[in-house]
Amino acid sequence: MSTTNGTSIPPTSVGPKKRILLNGFDMFTPSHLSFGQWRRPEDRSKDKRRDLTYWTDLAQLLERGDINALFLADTYGQHDVYKASAEPTVRTACQYPMGDPSIPVTAMAAVTKNLGFAITTSTSYESPFVIAKRFSTLDHLTKGRFGWNIVTSFKESAANAVGVKFVEHDKRYEIADDYLRCLYKIWESSWADDALKEDAKEEVYADFERIRYIRHKSDNLDISGPHILDPSPQRTPFLFQAGTSSAGMKFAATHSEGVFVAAPSPHILAPRVANIRATAAALGRDPQSIKIFAVVTPIIGRTDAEAQEKYKRALEFASTEAGLSFYSGNAGIDLSKYDLDTEITPGDVTVDSRVHSLVDSLKYHGNDIPAWTPRNIGKAISIGGNGPVPVGSAERVADVLEEWMDVADLDGFNVGYVVSPGSFEDLVDLLVPVLRQRGRYAPIGESGTLRERVFGKGQSRLRDDHVGSQYKYDNYVESA
Repeated sequence: MSTTNGTSIPPTSVGPKKRILLNGFDMFTPSHLSFGQWRRPEDRSKDKRRDLTYWTDLAQLLERGDINALFLADTYGQHDVYKASAEPTVRTACQYPMGDPSIPVTAMAAVTKNLGFAITTSTSYESPFVIAKRFSTLDHLTKGRFGWNIVTSFKESAANAVGVKFVEHDKRYEIADDYLRCLYKIWESSWADDALKEDAKEEVYADFERIRYIRHKSDNLDISGPHILDPSPQRTPFLFQAGTSSAGMKFAATHSEGVFVAAPSPHILAPRVANIRATAAALGRDPQSIKIFAVVTPIIGRTDAEAQEKYKRALEFASTEAGLSFYSGNAGIDLSKYDLDTEITPGDVTVDSRVHSLVDSLKYHGNDIPAWTPRNIGKAISIGGNGPVPVGSAERVADVLEEWMDVADLDGFNVGYVVSPGSFEDLVDLLVPVLRQRGRYAPIGESGTLRERVFGKGQSRLRDDHVGSQYKYDNYVESA
């Protein structure tokens, strides 16, 4: 459901405008959110799996634009709801095949100084100690520029592939809450700040007495042992979370520092964002300390006419079938069973393996999006996924971003691409200068850990009002 006209709503707030945080948005697959574009000769997305320079070139490009972070989505399963088969997904390269997003991070960190990196990993498939070791390593080697997008995994195909039982939606979030509390113990309370000595004269590398064994026993986990790696610059990586179902919003309000949301209209997002912030406040957190990022896939030109030409070229390669496969897999609705002009409703969902917030969006019938029919869904989803696609000059696209910031109380955007690196080049060379000119963008060459880039210099560790702070070494005492 694309937004292409760039009309603006006058802001209702007064005072200084929020800074707009931008993350590049990608996935270790030939076709992320703009399906079929891998066929274009100028698109490098096909190189992701076999050429590390795709990633290092992208990282250097985003660094040049002072982009906050590169946010990498991930999944373990394939979309197999449309036509009750994974065949359309495999044939069209709809988020398939898929590489491991953690692998290129160190290479990208080696060629940059300021760009952050956030990768998606599920709480459903690996031990907390495995995650703790991997992420502490990445936080060390990036010098604190690492973040984790926490997901619980909704695809039954992923659970089958990994070989675990598929768990009901709300139960997955209950397990994830327990999982995070175990990780806080590992990251925050296993090593004291002075446990690492590196004393060559006395032959004391680490002080055993200042390293605590973590014991976490619950219905879901039974963990015992010290963190095997010394604390990294952030200790706990910057925590993103993707999901705005009721259970997801409660989890976000409790644990997240950044929340990734997606919808075709800011009016859909506004009540979700308000709910997250209100729930966070009720939990004793500063509601504005949770940074909300919406997905957007802009098509930017030096003029409106140039942008429209780029949009027309994108339409030439857009794969409607891949868009239908993507939407069906995420919504849990096999759109192949419906007439192309039949309006789809939340009542058409028959499975639990779905993105609940995506289904909830079907209730919205505003004038800014067309009817929810398979024909409209396929066309819209094929470019930009389930987020907006503003088309126009950098000034017009900046107007759209500012409108979304005001209407939905956002903090920034995960910026997807139509063609890579072309779309990212337009982001850096055309849009960033306009946002900077309007006083809404990061200063040139801003450095620090990923958490500092978001919260300010000196805030490398979890904020005091974050639930993880109660597990810090000096705060936490393991119960008998």
